[in-house]
Amino acid sequence: MNGIGIDVSKRQLDVGTTYGETLQVNNAPSGFAELDLWLREHPAGQIVLEATGGYEQLVLDFLHKTGYPVVRANALRARKLAQGLGQMAKTDRLDAYALAKMAALVKLHSYQPLEPWQQEMREFVRARRQAMHALTVARQQQEMVGNREVRRLLQANITCLQKLVERLGKRIAEQVAQQPQLAVLKSMKGVGPALQAVLASYLPELGKISGKAIASLVGVAPMSHDSGTMRGKRSIHGGRAEVRQVLYMASMSALQHEPRLRDFYRSLRARGKEAKVAIVAVMRKMLVILNARMRDAQSGPIPA
Repeated sequence: MNGIGIDVSKRQLDVGTTYGETLQVNNAPSGFAELDLWLREHPAGQIVLEATGGYEQLVLDFLHKTGYPVVRANALRARKLAQGLGQMAKTDRLDAYALAKMAALVKLHSYQPLEPWQQEMREFVRARRQAMHALTVARQQQEMVGNREVRRLLQANITCLQKLVERLGKRIAEQVAQQPQLAVLKSMKGVGPALQAVLASYLPELGKISGKAIASLVGVAPMSHDSGTMRGKRSIHGGRAEVRQVLYMASMSALQHEPRLRDFYRSLRARGKEAKVAIVAVMRKMLVILNARMRDAQSGPIPA
C-alpha cells in the first residue's frame, strides 16, 4: 500500500511517498490547492503528518475537509520509526519519507477535527497555560533581584500576569458551564473547570474508547520492559502532556477529597509502592473512571 507523509514547517510542506516521489509546496491555501491536485494523482491508504506545535493544523483541516484519510502522528514516534528503518540522517524530505513509511506500515486513527466550541476552548486553555508559565518565570526572575526599584517594576509584570490568568480562568469556567455534557465529570471530587476544559479540548476521545486505550493515549499506562526472564521496571512515557499535567494537579486534590481514590492510594503505599508510582496509578484510575462516566452519559439511559 502506498503511503504519503508530509513534513510540516512554518512556511512549507515537504511531501513524500513510499515510492520516493516528492513535492514541496507553501504551507498556505495556495500550496494546499497544489497539494490537492498532486494527491489526486498519487492515491494512498493514509496520509500522515507529524505534530509540529500547530503549524500542521490548517493543512490537516484542509485535507480532512477534502476527504483524504489523514492522520496526525506523534513526532517522537515517527522519528523512532525512521531510526528503526536505518534512517539516521534528518532532512525535511527524509522525514516526509519516514512518515510515508509509517502511513504504509501502521494503521493509525484518522484525524477528527474538534467542534468549534472545543477549538475555542483549547485556545483559552493554551493561553492560560502559557500565562501561568510566564508567571512562574516572572516570579523566579524577581527572586534573583535585590534592587528594590527593579523588584517593584517586576512586581507590576507579575500582577498583570496574575490578572490575566484569573480572567482566562473565569472565561474557561464560563465556557465549561455552557456545555452540559461536561457536567458528569464534576461528579468526581477534585475535577474542576480546568480539568474539564483540558479533557474536552485536548482529549475528545474521552468516553469513546476503552479505559486502557485512554490511559495509553494520555501516557499514564505503565509500559513493560521485559526480556527473557528479566522483568524490568514499568514506567510511563509519551502521551499528551497537556492532559497529564492538569490531571496530576487534579489527582492531588482528589486524594484529599475523594474517598475511593484516597483509599486506593493508601493501599498502594501500604504495599510498598513509591509515592510517585502510587500517584500515577491514581491518575490512571481517575482517568479510567471519568472515561466510563462520560461513556455512560453519552450512551444515555438504557431502555426498559
